[in-house]
Amino acid sequence: MLPPMPMPPRRLASLLLIAIAAGIALAAAQGLGFSRSVTPGLVQRYAARFGPEVPPRIGGWQAFVRSVPPEPRPDAAGELRLLGAVNAFFNRLPFLSDQAHWGVEDYWATPAEAVASNGADCEDFSIAKYFALKELGVPIQRLRITYVKAVRLNQAHMVLAYYREPNAMPLILDNLENSVMPASARPDLIPVYSFNDEDLLIERQGRRGASAGSSLQIRLWRALLEKLERELQY
Repeated sequence: MLPPMPMPPRRLASLLLIAIAAGIALAAAQGLGFSRSVTPGLVQRYAARFGPEVPPRIGGWQAFVRSVPPEPRPDAAGELRLLGAVNAFFNRLPFLSDQAHWGVEDYWATPAEAVASNGADCEDFSIAKYFALKELGVPIQRLRITYVKAVRLNQAHMVLAYYREPNAMPLILDNLENSVMPASARPDLIPVYSFNDEDLLIERQGRRGASAGSSLQIRLWRALLEKLERELQY
């Protein structure tokens, strides 16, 4: 019998992305990255890795999320309260570079890892805020993790942008600022690309971002989602 014809590489890649997306969708339905989905086994695992302060740190995160009333469609004042509370809570984590914290050049931590290890860099802050707002009922269509150039620092940076409406001026949640500000008040940030669970956009100055396909193309995002799925299994 002749061996089966090999699948074309593009077709294989497409099927692989579909399979990964299906797995992520299933995990997301179970609360992927949410404080309420942290298992006792995961707490024990991280306590062995990061020390005895892990249970109260995780407990503080869970208590904070429970204490914030979900506001899926708040008015302007409620919107700022919700975003401000989430921004301020995670900004209390000490800033640590990936090299100092994890011993590698670039590492995206899960919210549980960031809280348990008591340290984060700009990507980790943005990711933790993104999942916290999702857990509090904010639709992902309003949330975009955004890679920017920080002009004053002259370096790459990451923030979380919140859009009340698709074409509205976004509000920016930034570990460098405890106040949530409209993007118009942050001329020091030049957007490069943004993403969420659904898609990836290449940002263009003064115009709507151009779609670049699935956010699963971002290697570190894909690795993060796979790690979040593993966390559910402990």
